[in-house]
Amino acid sequence: MGGLADYLFGFRAEDKAAKFLEERGFEIVERNFHSKFGEIDIIARHGDILHFVEVKATNKNYETIYRVDQKKILKIIKTINFFMLKYNLDLGYEIDAICVGARGIEFYENVSV
Repeated sequence: MGGLADYLFGFRAEDKAAKFLEERGFEIVERNFHSKFGEIDIIARHGDILHFVEVKATNKNYETIYRVDQKKILKIIKTINFFMLKYNLDLGYEIDAICVGARGIEFYENVSV
């Protein structure tokens, strides 16, 4: 794969992840939020908690969760701080990861460094 095929593969994985969250009672607030610090794939709300979700996908047989490393999480935290300031929010939040791969969808809640 490459170029457009990779983009479409990633976009379909994010669609699957959003549907997975909605089926579990999450409200999708925003997708692909961009700032100068980075991007957050999905921002969802469940109760009083905002969930900032990193989506990783592969069609190979390896653990995609390991691609959510400390460097990536630190970029996400900077982007979360920007998002909270931009919308003047004071809510609890967590960083989650959804991996879409050969074994289906795996949901990792509250990942941290």
